[in-house]
Formats: sequence, C-alpha cells, structure tokens
Amino acid sequence: MLALKKRSEFPVWGDMFGNIFTNDWLNFPQNYKEQFGTFPAANVKESDKEFTIELAVPGKSKEDFKIDLDQNLLTISSEQKENKEEKTENYTRKEYSYQSFRRSFRLPETADEQETSANYTDGILKIVIPKKDSKKQSAKTITIS
Repeated sequence: MLALKKRSEFPVWGDMFGNIFTNDWLNFPQNYKEQFGTFPAANVKESDKEFTIELAVPGKSKEDFKIDLDQNLLTISSEQKENKEEKTENYTRKEYSYQSFRRSFRLPETADEQETSANYTDGILKIVIPKKDSKKQSAKTITIS
C-alpha cells in the first residue's frame, strides 16, 4: 500500500514547524564558532610552587593581549581589528575582520598576585602565578583578654 503525505492547509505554518528540527539554530555551538571565532584552549597546571596557565593563541603578537589580575580574578583578553581595502579602476573591495576573546580564571587565595609573570612564545601565552610562601602565613595564637 502506498502512503500519501497530506498537504498542510496552512503551508507557512507547516514549513516553519516542519523544519524546526533541521534548522541551523540546533547547531548553535558549531555555528557560533564559525561566525564569531573560538575561545583559545587553556591548560591549567598546579605544582607545589606555582600555578601555570597556557593559552593556545597562534598568529598574534604580545601587544594584542591584555592581562588583568584583580582580587584573585585573572582576566586575559585580546581584540584584533583588521581593515583591508583594494581599489581599482572598476571596483573597490573592502574587507573587515574583528576577532576578540576574554577568558577569566578565579585564583585561590594562595596565589601571589605581585609576582605573576607572562610570556608569549610560538603561539602559546604562558602565565605563571607563584604561590605565596607558606612560611609567611604562619599560624598565630590569639590570647583572650
């Protein structure tokens, strides 16, 4: 037996609801990356003496980054704008590009904000946050008067 599909009496509504599961909005994370770029991958490491954060951000220079550390919140951001214009006798071609990202990391109280350093080599931004010296944070006994 041959099954026939009944045409909708409201074709506009039928198309809108019929395609709800095939539209691109279901692939939002994938489409977001294609349109707006991606956040750089981050490796976070902890040793006895320091915390290390490495971000993979190839194709930039160290001047493209802004690193802020305020009240144990480390924020790394980058913004890059590019304008290209090509003029010929018959046409003008303009291309605009804008890329940015912002990553934040909450650091523990043991992080030493004053001794934090950063280095950018071969597309890797490396931030080293030493731990505070535990000897300086010795316990104190408080007497009751």
